[in-house]
Amino acid sequence: MRDIKRKKSVALTHKSMEYIIQTHHLTKKYGHKIAVNDANINIRPGEIYGLIGRNGAGKTTIMRMLSGLSRPTSGSYALFGKEGSALKAEMHNVGVLIEAPGIYPKMSAYDNLRVKAIAMGKDDKKYINDLLELVDLTDTGKKGAGSFSLGMRQRLGVALALIGDPKLIILDEPINGLDPQGIVEVRQMLSTLRDERGITIMISSHILDELGKLADSYGIIHEGTLIDEFTNEELQKRSGSYTLIKTDDNQKALTVIRNMGMQDVSIDADGILCLRTAPDREHNVVKQLVESDIFVKEIRSEKFSLEDYYLEITKEGGENNNGKSAEDGLLEVKKV
Repeated sequence: MRDIKRKKSVALTHKSMEYIIQTHHLTKKYGHKIAVNDANINIRPGEIYGLIGRNGAGKTTIMRMLSGLSRPTSGSYALFGKEGSALKAEMHNVGVLIEAPGIYPKMSAYDNLRVKAIAMGKDDKKYINDLLELVDLTDTGKKGAGSFSLGMRQRLGVALALIGDPKLIILDEPINGLDPQGIVEVRQMLSTLRDERGITIMISSHILDELGKLADSYGIIHEGTLIDEFTNEELQKRSGSYTLIKTDDNQKALTVIRNMGMQDVSIDADGILCLRTAPDREHNVVKQLVESDIFVKEIRSEKFSLEDYYLEITKEGGENNNGKSAEDGLLEVKKV
């Protein structure tokens, strides 16, 4: 973990279009309360970046600052390699959906989009219909948006954010509160925006399982502080996979496995052995357990999830109850 953070601080010493968003010690205070503390965020062009944190952690505050809706107390940020007074000229390249979509409930989806399109000089029927097709709202006709499902309203909100053809969209909790079908529809739509239009997306969500299927990179914010930033590839390198083993004598099995030179093993709260080892060594583990007169009831391999990593790294002080680091303690956090 410390090595990763050192690399990050070096990357922040210069502006670069390697990043479409880059913040420098971004801080926001409300009176004596620090909502965001010294955050350094790096988002590359063409990726989906998931901002993770509890309610009140500072996610929305960061997004409001990056959208120009709130000013930082200190620090700065760059969009498209521009910062300070040069930012104003770039804001037309940023689409925003923060909190509830700003829709007119009695107007149709088409008319909602047309109102904003006119304001942005985009009053073109084909342009609006293309947006409706993109977010799968072409069949809504003259139906008032106020009677839409939550998922439909969220998709309309994303379409509103896309008017003006932004290169970057910032979405605050767009899938929270949706039913499973609505979540899948929004996830597919955002993947299309990234893959087919090359749009960079910054998204916050509490639904880590879904975010893990969608995002390319992540930032974890905890009590106003960005405590980690990593890609999917880095997550897998840090956590990898593990083996779950059920036996008739876990304590004896624990001793046998450790005597084989495998120290990354523990017993979880449900009485299951959690072992971090290469899949090709599982056969040797089972063989040694059987030769030690231990009955193996079940053995299976699983991967650590984004949720596992988040729960571990946000434990008090960044350490688990045994004083281990977040990376060392991932075995203890997994519940099966």
